[in-house]
Amino acid sequence: MSEKCYICEKGELLKKKVDVKPYGVSIGKFDAQVCTECNETFFSEQTSDKIDEVAKIKGLWGLEARTKIGQVGNSIDVKISKKIAEFAGLKKGGEVRVYPEGKNRIIIESA
Repeated sequence: MSEKCYICEKGELLKKKVDVKPYGVSIGKFDAQVCTECNETFFSEQTSDKIDEVAKIKGLWGLEARTKIGQVGNSIDVKISKKIAEFAGLKKGGEVRVYPEGKNRIIIESA
């Protein structure tokens, strides 16, 4: 007998291998339970610890950062932490392409 989803309470939880991709980088497939209705994914505490361990080894742990928006002349600027800049391959003087994606998301891509 399978369990009901903890979130939607409609779907059943099925055991699957799930490709985990923090920041778009695959760190491997891990055992999980996935809801047949809402597709919510649940990992055991042991699996979550393993995911964290692999993310740390691959340098993906703690990449997210909060920053303030500043102003330069009539434009605004956003500071990017050294760790994120290195991860994305950004260098001073390099070019990027910046564009909106929806109302609350801005994409920055190396040119």
